[in-house]
Amino acid sequence: MKVWHMSGAGNDFMVLDARGKTLDFEALAKELCAKTGADGFMAVDYADDADFTLHFYNSDGSRGEMCGNGSRCICRFAYDNGIAGQTMTIHTDAGLVPGWRLGEDRYRVKLNNPGVLDIARKPDCAYVELGNPGVPHGVKEVPGLQFDQRDVLRQEAKALRYDPAFPKGANINFYTWLGESEVRVLTYERGVEDYTLACGTGCGSTAATLFTQGKLPDGKLLCHCTGGDLQVTVGEADGVINSILLEGPATIVKIYDL
Repeated sequence: MKVWHMSGAGNDFMVLDARGKTLDFEALAKELCAKTGADGFMAVDYADDADFTLHFYNSDGSRGEMCGNGSRCICRFAYDNGIAGQTMTIHTDAGLVPGWRLGEDRYRVKLNNPGVLDIARKPDCAYVELGNPGVPHGVKEVPGLQFDQRDVLRQEAKALRYDPAFPKGANINFYTWLGESEVRVLTYERGVEDYTLACGTGCGSTAATLFTQGKLPDGKLLCHCTGGDLQVTVGEADGVINSILLEGPATIVKIYDL
């Protein structure tokens, strides 16, 4: 069995085709992520309502609802392995996720619409869940944020990750403005229990928060993450968000034999 080590703007995953196989995903997530230091594990499976199912697990073996960068990577995996065409639909625990191939290593997915979007969950930190059940995120502005502030912000990130205001725990996204539609984002992820080089749903949640606050009038946000850039486009109808598109790189690091 082939296992692909893939990266979406530095957010990396171990990926395999589990169709027709009986596998212990939790154990594989721990084993394979320990092998490379990857952030997560993904398996493709059959689906009745989509081109395929995405099973997503964090590196600690905990199951996740879905993953934005992971979804873009799994789209490339599916296309390169003949599982789906250039336009596809993924079944995830958070709902159906459409995906598009834009180029050899560039993909776009439509993230799940917010199931919860509470910009006042805490006085200085919004709470967003993309999907239902959704991927939980805290979004907080840190003016002047620099990537080398990881250690300085680590205790605050850990405290917010487990804050009682976030009932499922949360990925914590710190951001600072770099321009009127451009931010720097640093994300501390549950299940990884550390910072990752990028978080697709985190950038989507940040964009959704800023759009709801009226700070993103054209709905477009360029997110600079430690591992690369991600483009988010928010759409709405009658004042309600009805589309969050995430675009960025999906690359192959190495292919292993399991």
